[in-house]
Amino acid sequence: MYINLPFIPERTAKPRNSGLTMMMDKGLSTREAENFIENNGPYTDLIKLGFGTSFVSGNVEKKVKIYQEAGIRVYLGGTLFEAFAIRNMFDEYVTLVSKLKIDTVEVSDGSMYMHHSLKLDFINKLSKDFTVLSEVGSKQKGVEIHDEVWVEMMRKELDAGSWKVIAEARESGTTGIYHDDGSANVNLINLINKKLDASAVLWEAPTGKQQAWFIKLIGPNVNLGNIAYNDVIPLECLRRGLRGDTFFDFLPDDLKNQRPDSSKYLNLD
Repeated sequence: MYINLPFIPERTAKPRNSGLTMMMDKGLSTREAENFIENNGPYTDLIKLGFGTSFVSGNVEKKVKIYQEAGIRVYLGGTLFEAFAIRNMFDEYVTLVSKLKIDTVEVSDGSMYMHHSLKLDFINKLSKDFTVLSEVGSKQKGVEIHDEVWVEMMRKELDAGSWKVIAEARESGTTGIYHDDGSANVNLINLINKKLDASAVLWEAPTGKQQAWFIKLIGPNVNLGNIAYNDVIPLECLRRGLRGDTFFDFLPDDLKNQRPDSSKYLNLD
């Protein structure tokens, strides 16, 4: 169905470099993957097979093919990469990814300590044969990374060959670039946004409030990740001003005066 509405923000077209939506698959079946593609395929750019789910799930090869045939990049969760790295099994990881015919990988160090020079080496090696996303930030509570260090790590990883750098939040949205209550770490996010090209950063934003916050900050074509499979279309509505949280953001000023205000309901005559 085609509906023509004015003042809907323009979205970048697939395959795109900005305005990316990354869905986090936490163990969907192949049938569920096919059902997901039916309505969500046009709005999904990346699918992460979250943490270690691809190790314990069946039919991973078939599911990867389903997503790829829909024009979506698929990659294994960074935690699985770390599970190989901590066991000194980098070559075996490359063999696994190649066997699955995946052309995109994630390099992270959110669960383990990894010297940054080693992480950069992994990125550099993998970037010769794969599209690399690298994640910055710890999954562990209490691990503090200075804001300037965050930015420098991201910059070095892009220089080493990362296509995008991911700002860590976990699937809970309560760590990394967020506080324990899920609110944004504004100082850190503003510094990253100031120092790096917006198209180079993929912000993990699992909740609707976090997604709306980033759309208001950066715009409808901000890169967002860790989106639940049933939140992709709701996110697309947020991007286009078709949900309450962003309803007035893209309208001209003469229409914004119709914002609801309690004073307007004092007299109904």
